[in-house]
Formats: sequence, structure tokens, C-alpha cells
Amino acid sequence: MSIEILPDSDPLRPASMVGQASGGEAKPWDRRQPHLPLRGSAGPGIGPWPFILGRLDIALQPIVNIHTGACFGYEALLRNFAESGFASPLELLEAAHRAGRLAEVEMAVREKSIGKFAGLPDHDRAKLFINLDNRLLTTNHTLFAGTKTVLDAYRIGEPAIVFEISERHPLGPPAVVSGIPKQFRDHGFGLAIDDFGTGFSGLQMLYFAEPDFLKIDRFFISDIASNAKKRLFLSQIVTIAHLLGVVVLAEGVETEREYFVCKDVGCDLLQGYFIQRPTTNTAELRSQYETIGRLSLSERRSVSSDHKLISEQVDPVVPIAIDTAMDEVFERFRVERERTFFPVINANGEPLGIVREQELKSYAFSRFGQSLMANKRLGRKLKDFLIRCPMADINTKAEQILQFYSTVDSSEGIIIVDDMKYKGFLSAKSLLRVINDKDLAAAREQNPLSKMPGNNTIHEYVSKALESTETEWILVYFDFDNFKPFNDLYGFRTGDRAIVLFAELIAKLLSRQNRFAGHVGGDDFFVGFHGMPLDSVLRETNRLISQFGREVESFYDEETRHQGWVSGYDRGGEPRRFGLLAVSAAVMHLPAGRAVHSIDEISGGIAKLKKQAKASPERLAIGTTP
Repeated sequence: MSIEILPDSDPLRPASMVGQASGGEAKPWDRRQPHLPLRGSAGPGIGPWPFILGRLDIALQPIVNIHTGACFGYEALLRNFAESGFASPLELLEAAHRAGRLAEVEMAVREKSIGKFAGLPDHDRAKLFINLDNRLLTTNHTLFAGTKTVLDAYRIGEPAIVFEISERHPLGPPAVVSGIPKQFRDHGFGLAIDDFGTGFSGLQMLYFAEPDFLKIDRFFISDIASNAKKRLFLSQIVTIAHLLGVVVLAEGVETEREYFVCKDVGCDLLQGYFIQRPTTNTAELRSQYETIGRLSLSERRSVSSDHKLISEQVDPVVPIAIDTAMDEVFERFRVERERTFFPVINANGEPLGIVREQELKSYAFSRFGQSLMANKRLGRKLKDFLIRCPMADINTKAEQILQFYSTVDSSEGIIIVDDMKYKGFLSAKSLLRVINDKDLAAAREQNPLSKMPGNNTIHEYVSKALESTETEWILVYFDFDNFKPFNDLYGFRTGDRAIVLFAELIAKLLSRQNRFAGHVGGDDFFVGFHGMPLDSVLRETNRLISQFGREVESFYDEETRHQGWVSGYDRGGEPRRFGLLAVSAAVMHLPAGRAVHSIDEISGGIAKLKKQAKASPERLAIGTTP
């Protein structure tokens, strides 16, 4: 349950579903929950609690894998609170708290959420995220038992439930907070920190609570594509979370540009209007969101070599299930003597961390250790030896995985997941091999003078852009003007210096965000933009043209600079005057929703634009595909 506040005009708020179970069977609310004696009024003019809870409804909003668009889970969001006499879910919870009924109300709403979740056809493969009021963590001793009773009734396992806590109410001193993870893991529930970044003690909560999921607040997502400071903060938060083995979820993603930035900095999951608005009609929910899959695929070719290299190096060591008996765990280490640790997964195949041989030996050889191990009732279980480990999706760039690994002391390596399921383990040696192979491949492809990607990579990029007709791309081809007379006058060494200067200016002046730069050859360059508006691209392109014109003048002698031209011969061998060295740009805009075009069509359009750009005073020509 979330305290998301929507206006009364929210079109998603349906009529109340009083007494409706998830499967459509009509059952009185109070008869379904005999353990909740909700009597009395919530306040003047509001009505009794059973009446209020009967009118409330639950909307579900999908949480999807940022790489594939597969639905990972759903967040339960409270609806119909206005019809029950409350301005917001927060007001309802505060009223329940004042009446001493917070635990009862939360349990009732939790049962509604689980009931609706149980009606989904894919609920056995998904998770349900439920907001939990922090004030119940230390005062309500039936929290987990009551939830388990409801889950048993719907035949749903505890790992399917993820409780969300936040800084809305203080959690207490570190000694109390540090005990929270054990409470949830002892009962098999997942734990998420919600609205991360809205308070001032978020890092402390992350440090002590050891969550499974970190939900980044909309504050950091909003306008992140144009806010470098937010992007820096988000990238650092993601890095810290991944080092701790925590899955990162971006909340409130509303635009394609926000999606691409979240994916670029390494977020694992996303939720927001860009995917789907919350809905009380479960028939509107899908197990796969194709838009995300297509957007991710449009970028995947640029890291496809990473995916292939990582897949080849991943060690598919068979993991150990979290409910495995300890004598079986010891047997695995005895049989596979070369292993010093094993990954541990839950019933859904999701990695939880690793178990290391050294911790098991330290405990087994301690006083009474072996006796306790033999006692299945008193002895420690596998979850007691679980150690967090950095994780990365198999589609992650190799450099990001290296960053995760290099920041952790004494790390065995990285757990690799595919669609949030355990894939294998990447050791330090394997990771270095991936980086080395990638560097060698890049060196073979790059232009030896500018050190930029060459024609094959540029061709792949343009092909990817042409395939992704549902998104906007901008292709810019740069060509030097008056390069031949410049070379004839000052020699090829100086000509090479001009080429290197332009390559350096591209790296310096053009946004690195959502752009790709390549060297076609000679004095021809290419830059592609994805996720940037056309006006921003034109501003940066004009700035690059002007800056190159100013800086390259220093390559001429003073007299030539003063007169503004040089004498030379055209391609027909005729003498004539030529202007100073400059660069022109042909800009091809590929808007979203365009028709499918071939590379030959684009090349023909670019050739025409090049001629127009060279004849233009601004040295710029723009074309848009239909």
C-alpha cells in the first residue's frame, strides 16, 4: 500500500468494490476477516471502520525489468479513500493511528492487496510491493504472522511479498534499525526502502536496514536528462546500492529520456506513467511491456559485444537454495573442494548472496558448533551465513561491472543475473579477460589517428537508429571545407593535427549523454544523438562549428589569417582562392513514428544536405525524414 495522493478527478478511481474478493466472489468484508474486530467510528461524519475499509480499493502499478520490459512485480496503491471521507491515504492512516487501530487497518488493506494480487495470472512469477508504516515495526508483534495467514489462504509464498519502509516516520536508533533486516529475512519477506532521497538520513537507513530493493524517489528522476547534478547523484546511489547487492528501482519514470538515463546509470527496475498508470482493473495489466523491450533492444547493439563477452566468461556454478539443510551445504563444499563459496538463491531463482566456506568452518569448529549443527531445531540455518555480494545484469556494460568490483575489498567477484534471475558468477580473472578482449576489439575497429570508432561501428549505429522508428534519433555528418588547399599549403602532418583537433572538440563540446561519435575517415566525422531534442543538438553543433573555425586559425601564418584566404588549385587543376579551413554539418532528423527507411535512402539525403551545408553561411543544413 502506498500513500500516493491523486486528485479526486483521477480517472482511474472506480466505483467501490465492497465485499469483493479477488476472484469476484462476493463476501462480506468483516466475515472474511474475523481476526480484525474493527468497531467504532473513525471520526465525526466519517463512519465506522468496517464501512470505511469495505469501500477502499486497491490499484496495482507494474514494476518492470529495465532491460527487457518483463513485469517483475506490482506496487499496491490505495484507492477510494476520498469516498471513505479522507483527503489522502496518509490522512486515513493518521486517523487509524490516533484511534489505536493502525495495525488493524494496515492488515485489512494488506489482505485486500494480496487478494487482488492473487487474481493475476502471473502472480506466481511476480512480487507484490506493499508499503508498511514504520510505526508498526516495533509495536506490532503480529505483523508477520497475520500476513502469513493471509498468504497461506491464497497459497502464496512469503518471498512474493516485499515490504516498503521509508523515512516518513523515524525508525529509531541504529540498534533498532540494524535488527530490521533479520526480522524480515527470518520470515522470508523482502525489504525495500521507499522514496529514497526525500529525507536526510537515507544513507544511514541504507547502511543499517540492508534492503533487498532501493526505490529512488521521483525527485531524482524528474528532468534528469537535462540535470547533470541529478544524474551524478543517481549514478553514485546506484553504484553504492549495487556494491551492497541491492536492486535499484527508479520510481516515477514518465518520459523516454528519463528511461534512457535511468538505464544508462545502471538502474535495474522502473515504475511510472511511462510504463503504465496504476489501475484497479487487473485485466489492463500485462506480463510483458513491449515498448521497454524495443527501446532496450535499440540500444543493445552498442553493448552486444559486452553481452557476448560476459556470457562467454560467466561461470554457471550451480547455486544453493536458501532452504537447503546445512548438512547438504557442507557436503557441497566437501565434494567440490575447489569451491570456496557458492551463490545462494531463493525459490524464484533470484540471488540472495553467497555462502563462504571460511564462515562455515569458523562456526563448525567453534565451541559447541558441531553439536548445534547436528541439532536441526537449535542449529543455525543457511540464511544465517548469507553474505551480500555485488550483482549486475548481463546486459550491463563491462566498465560498469568493473567499477562495482574494484570498489569492494575482498570481493570474490560479481553475481550475474538475467531478467533478475541467477545466471552465473563472474570472477576477477574472468572480468579482466572481458575488459581486455573488449579493448582489443575496440583497438582493431577504431581510427588510428583520432582513436574514434570507424565505419563498421558507425554502420551498426545507423542501422539501429533506422530500426527504432518509434523513437527520435538525430544523425549529424561533419565534413571539412577547404581541406585540400590547407593540406597542399601546410602538409599532411598539419592536416592530421586539424583532424585530431576536431576529434578533441567533439569529445569536449558535444554532450556525452546519449550520443555516439565516430570517424568515417579523412576529414569526415559522424555523431549520432538519441534522447536529445533537436534544438539542443543544433545548439551544440553550431558551437562546435564556431569553435573549430576559431581554433584552427592558429594553424595558419599571420599574413594568411589576416587576408582570410589561400591560393591553390581546385580538383580540375585550375588556380583559385579558397577560404580558411572550416567544418560544415548535415543534420538528418529521424522523428519518432517515422516511416521505415533504408541506409541508401538516408545516405542520399545526407549527400544533398552536405551540399546545402557547404553553401550555407551557417555551414549547417537540416533535413527531416517523413
